[in-house]
Amino acid sequence: MYVAIEGVIGVGKTSLARLLQPIFASELLLEIFEENPFLSDFYADRKRYAFQTQIFFLLSRYHQQHEAVPQALAKSNLIADYTFEKDALFARLNLTGDELETYDRLHEALAERIPRPELIVYLRVDTDVAMRRIATRDRTYERNMDRAYIHDLNQAYEDFFGTNPPGQVLILDTNTLDFVARPEHLAYVVDRIRDTLGIPPYQPELPLKGGNLG
Repeated sequence: MYVAIEGVIGVGKTSLARLLQPIFASELLLEIFEENPFLSDFYADRKRYAFQTQIFFLLSRYHQQHEAVPQALAKSNLIADYTFEKDALFARLNLTGDELETYDRLHEALAERIPRPELIVYLRVDTDVAMRRIATRDRTYERNMDRAYIHDLNQAYEDFFGTNPPGQVLILDTNTLDFVARPEHLAYVVDRIRDTLGIPPYQPELPLKGGNLG
């Protein structure tokens, strides 16, 4: 089983991946984003540092997934907190002209060599909720995050994973979910994943009522 979690910055991808790992007895693949030497400069001046940032991320994500995904799946299930496809969403927001054309050619060539997840769990969230979560985790380079940028990125995620997804996608509205603090919310997510993949045991989906489950 190979499940990847997707959604805009701050939605809770890594937290959910860590919680799901022991439940599904899985290997864990986490995106290594803090090693990008251009990231802080990019958030300060996106136009100037966009190309360097995107190419570094693209090659880093490729090397990580090309090596780690087959090795993990040879041993166990795998839970990842990102997909290779996400890189192109950022690039199309941040690059234009010849830079975007160069990026697209490289991304297309590399993507052919990357195993795709069996299921993508897309965590949907309103932009204002995402901004509150970004502020709560208080990463240094995210403290001056532009709401308009997060809104545009959130819309790009919605258009791609919510409308025309690459494969099987489970969409979860996380505006009223707190799977970190509330065990019943995590259980709901687990049941939805099991149900989607046909892995017993799972409970029938219950409606959200007033921010609570069931």
